[in-house]
Amino acid sequence: MGLVWTDIQIRRLKELNAATDDLRGCFKDDHNRNRAFQDLEKRLVRKERERLNALLDDQLRPRLCILESYLIEVLNREGFTQVTTPTIISQNDLSRMSIDKRHPFNDQIYWVDSRRCLRPMLAPSLYRLMKDLARIRIGEAVRIFEVGSCFRKETGGAQHVSEFTMLNMVEMRVPMDARKARIQELTEVIMKAAGIGAYCLMGESSEVYDKTIDVVCGSHKLEVASCAMGPHPLDDAWGIVDTWIGLGFGLERLLMAREGGHSIGKWCKSTSYLDGIRLTL
Repeated sequence: MGLVWTDIQIRRLKELNAATDDLRGCFKDDHNRNRAFQDLEKRLVRKERERLNALLDDQLRPRLCILESYLIEVLNREGFTQVTTPTIISQNDLSRMSIDKRHPFNDQIYWVDSRRCLRPMLAPSLYRLMKDLARIRIGEAVRIFEVGSCFRKETGGAQHVSEFTMLNMVEMRVPMDARKARIQELTEVIMKAAGIGAYCLMGESSEVYDKTIDVVCGSHKLEVASCAMGPHPLDDAWGIVDTWIGLGFGLERLLMAREGGHSIGKWCKSTSYLDGIRLTL
């Protein structure tokens, strides 16, 4: 049996965005393996330098920023209003989401002090806006969305990071019998805008929402979004009485699904990667 790449070599090749076929090398001895690794590394470094130069000279914006801007434009055209809410939220807001000290999700929270934390999700603040906007716009549809950073002490490996970018959208007063169809329609809008054609919707359980509809891509079943609908048991704590649907997309995961790759860390906010390019070239 021939030799394969070492773990260190595999890690380096993945950093340099090696193709799947390049990761399947088989060699008769150490000398041939090391020589092949050096040649492949040089080719990949040259390619990544070209990509970096294209970013700095022509593209000028990383794909995460481009995707965010385009999704905002698309949702505006769909009649959704963009909102911005605080990054720091209260313990009380988490409690209204059923997240108390006994909840499994509590261990993932970054606490600022005993009463405040970095938001692990956008939903609490959107719930607050939903209540006031429903009161002000009686009988009319309310469509809002936010794009912003969320923070969790994640330990789930290559598909999780501690800071990630969420797009959360909410539409209120969708007829009861039209909620699922509307979720499917809006999912198609976002996935088309993100350049992703192959995906499916799957029912899942959630630590916060109990039951959700997740958007899943690829053979590895990468979850890129989670959707919920109301009336929901959480609504009472926020004074919500109308029907609603909510969709939450992870932008880094959308990029990972579209661009490929082995780690979401390439696409998140980072000082080690720039637009998926490892800076140790």
